[in-house]
Amino acid sequence: MRYSVKVTKKAMKGIALVPKRVQEAFHALSCDLEEFGPVQTKWMNYSKLNGNSHHCHLAHKWVACWSFEDGTIQVEVYYVGSRENAPY
Repeated sequence: MRYSVKVTKKAMKGIALVPKRVQEAFHALSCDLEEFGPVQTKWMNYSKLNGNSHHCHLAHKWVACWSFEDGTIQVEVYYVGSRENAPY
């Protein structure tokens, strides 16, 4: 089963502001989300947050956060940016 990955406008703005290597890491993460779903244990510092939210590090100081509704195949990336400003 392939998942559908939606990136919010806020996350898109964050992606535009991070370094190129972090953008490439995000692209790899979005491919993994599409292929394997919201649980991404191979990614650095992956953890499940409250409810159906998850996060991982794209690099030492850069993170991505996403959510997933049970019973759907829709994954929504709602934050990409510095871990200091992450919404968790």
